[in-house]
Amino acid sequence: MKFTRHRAKLEIMEFQTLIGADSLQELLGAPRLAVLDCRFDLMNPEAGRQAYLAGHIPGARYADLNRDLSAPIGLHTGRHPLPAPEEFASRLGELGIDNGTQVVAYDDANASFAARLWWMLRWLGHGAVAVLDGGFKAWTARGGALQPGEVEVQKKHFTPRIDAGAVMSAAELERALQNPAAVLVDARAQERFAGTVEPLDPVAGHIPGALNHPFSTNLSADDRFLPAAELERRWLELLAGRDPANLVAMCGSGVTACHNLLSLEVAGLRGAKLYAGSWSEWIRDPRRPVARG
Repeated sequence: MKFTRHRAKLEIMEFQTLIGADSLQELLGAPRLAVLDCRFDLMNPEAGRQAYLAGHIPGARYADLNRDLSAPIGLHTGRHPLPAPEEFASRLGELGIDNGTQVVAYDDANASFAARLWWMLRWLGHGAVAVLDGGFKAWTARGGALQPGEVEVQKKHFTPRIDAGAVMSAAELERALQNPAAVLVDARAQERFAGTVEPLDPVAGHIPGALNHPFSTNLSADDRFLPAAELERRWLELLAGRDPANLVAMCGSGVTACHNLLSLEVAGLRGAKLYAGSWSEWIRDPRRPVARG
């Protein structure tokens, strides 16, 4: 995080993981800032946009998980397949984002959707992107102003610089799992991982050999991320001497796995990959093994 102060405004911005509500307040109105509201409800897909229209951080644009941060579901995909990089880059331009923009993402769901946007921008080679620590709740708790309705933005051009090594396909994962150095980490809640509860997918359980690290364990009681040193301690304990670059993150559909990837970055442990299709893609092929318990 780098910045200089000038007339009580942060002029040079480079927030790459998290940003606090106080710092965001100082940034509001800066010409190279784009705030993206990622609120979403898996059970009510229109609720996030309705909440945005009712009131959002001033100047924020809305990024919909289904329409903006995912491609249409295909015959063999998971529930939230990644869009083609060029299509996502075009959408970023429509949202007023170019390669010189500092992006800040937030939601009201423990950063689970904002982290997806964070990871996707990193995937396209954009480092100046951060998640609002504590999300919408932290903003309103400090008395942050709200703005209703749509926000008009000037269209820009975003040039993607794709990090192809950041994402892994199902076939690549199957090959990777033959290496004992690989670490597959599932971000779903313990009961979903165990297969005792499955509210979203037709098959319960997890990929054999996967470890469970629910994304919620990255957070403190106030829904902010734990200190970097504590996150590092927890991840190193889970890795048990293995290289963080051999970690593959997954979840139900490739969304909350990005929360774990963000927490790894906060902890200074870099190089992990995303299995974007995740559990909902894995179970599309009945030949793939499933474990429970």
